[in-house]
Amino acid sequence: MEIPVYDLNDGTELPAVGFGTTGLQGADGLEAILSAIGAGYRLLDTAVNYGNEMTVGEAVRRSGVPRPEFRVTSKLPGRHHAYDDAIVSTHESLGRLGLEHIDLHLIHWPNPKRDLYTEAWRALVDLQRDGLVISIGVSNFTAEHLDRIMDTSGVVPAVNQIEMHPYFPQEELRAVHDSLGIRTVAWSPLAKAKALFEEEPVRNAAEHHGVSPAQVVLRWHFQLGAVPIPKSTVSEHQLTNGDIFDFELSDDEVAAITGLGREDGRLFNGDPDEHYEM
Repeated sequence: MEIPVYDLNDGTELPAVGFGTTGLQGADGLEAILSAIGAGYRLLDTAVNYGNEMTVGEAVRRSGVPRPEFRVTSKLPGRHHAYDDAIVSTHESLGRLGLEHIDLHLIHWPNPKRDLYTEAWRALVDLQRDGLVISIGVSNFTAEHLDRIMDTSGVVPAVNQIEMHPYFPQEELRAVHDSLGIRTVAWSPLAKAKALFEEEPVRNAAEHHGVSPAQVVLRWHFQLGAVPIPKSTVSEHQLTNGDIFDFELSDDEVAAITGLGREDGRLFNGDPDEHYEM
């Protein structure tokens, strides 16, 4: 499976489709991640709060794939936003991963009511300077949160990982990202798959192109310039989820799928202005 890459604003690259690992732990989780690597995924997405950094690092080592081919993402939790805590937390993540550097390190949630995310960002900037992380970014940040960390640091995040799917296409925030050169990464890209896959625009496009509904939705992400990070423990689904580059949705099909968006289509109760993550 050949997955193209995007150039990020810091001169590095990011595969156009990644593999989500939330919930993948222990022997079964290791097997699923190794299967995904075998299918061709090189962007592996983990986080401190997923509790599986050790599993992801072990999969990288066992895979036999050269380390430079991977882009391993992890995320700093809310309880570690204070500057010194963020530095220590990242060193601990490196220890659990068993890696010399993290390819892409993100602030997991802004936690604005605690109001320490600018400290966390300053720590990531310094960690990048010291070579412990290669690229830095954020997750679940609004345009206002982005403005604040850029104003205080002068550094633009490489990515913002956000909830994005046809029910919540994030058009305004994606436009902000595009204007700043920030790459959008989409978590929960398939939403609640069963309901989404039964939507008429998705079904019609799948039938027209002879692909699965999941492939249609992931191709929709790609054509909008977002990097989806689907998760599956089924090897067949891992393969088809990444096999989205030999067909193209029409402009009308993309618009119809985007038209499934709702005023607030969030499915996971994750308003970044209100959500508090430990």
